[in-house]
Order: sequence, then C-alpha cells, then structure tokens
Amino acid sequence: MTTDQLLFSYGTLQLESVQRSQFGRLLEGEDDVLAGYAVVDIQIRDPAVLDASGIEIHRGLVADPEAPPIAGKVFRLTAAELAAADIYESENYRREAAILASGIRAWVYVKA
Repeated sequence: MTTDQLLFSYGTLQLESVQRSQFGRLLEGEDDVLAGYAVVDIQIRDPAVLDASGIEIHRGLVADPEAPPIAGKVFRLTAAELAAADIYESENYRREAAILASGIRAWVYVKA
C-alpha cells in the first residue's frame, strides 16, 4: 500500500467513524497548520456523509489572507483513499493543493 498522497484535514475526516467508513482503517496524522483561509459553515445534505459523520453542519474553507491559521492533521493516503475522500466531500468541496506551516505541500478541501 503506497501512501504517497498528503491530505490536510481540519474537520470531519479526523473522526474515527468517517475514517472507518471511507478508508476502512484509522489514519495516523501529524499536527500542522494552514494559513490563508477562513472557516465557514457548510450545510450537508448527502445522506451517506450525514451517516458517516453524524454532523449536519461541516466546516469549509474560503480564501482569506487575514484569517487566523487553522490547526489540523496531515494524513498519508493511497490514491484510492484520496478518491474515496473526494466522494465523501462530494459537491460541497473542491480539492486544491496548499503549503502548510511545516512547508509540506498537501491537498486540502475548500468550499466549492
């Protein structure tokens, strides 16, 4: 299993229930920080996402260079797991690359 995809999570992808439903395993993450974005609320309507997270309002990101940094976790995923994360995030998010405080380049989901 090649886990060469880095994903920064600041929300529900850190939950055990979501990780087990989407990846079939618990992920080991490292703390990191993302700057340049503000957190906003996103109303979730997808039944599968609601079932996995148990949460109707998720966090989303919008570009904002003045916003305070956002703490989260960096997870190493396989390409298939990253594709599963794309399905989980569905139409509410888009994936883009970002540079974290540690200097690592990772994928992050922002508000679509």
